[in-house]
Amino acid sequence: MRRLVHRKARRERGREPQRHKLHIAKGDTVRVIRGDDRGKEGKVLQVHPKRFRVVVEGVNVVTKHKRATTEQGESGIITFPAPIAASNVMLLDPKSGAPTRVRRRHDKDGTVERIAVKSDQPIPRVR
Repeated sequence: MRRLVHRKARRERGREPQRHKLHIAKGDTVRVIRGDDRGKEGKVLQVHPKRFRVVVEGVNVVTKHKRATTEQGESGIITFPAPIAASNVMLLDPKSGAPTRVRRRHDKDGTVERIAVKSDQPIPRVR
């Protein structure tokens, strides 16, 4: 009979999770291309590079029943956008507004600029 081993015990201890290089940054406007919310557009609220996920405004909205932790605290039903996989969203082309793939270009001063593949226009980073 096999010995029962918990999943966490199998994981290598002390090893940092891998960070994924994302084509999306906080503040970008994206369109969902897969899943239940396909076709919706929204602004990226959060980026989780270790989990390869992004939170998009108005997409994958879930409800959660919250219990009051103290006597004065409030309980109720709250709704919030949950993270979705970064591969399920595409950046919008600044020229046409259509979803596009992204290419990176290195400038002479060493900065990396994102370029829309469809229109060859630079996609500005929102600060």
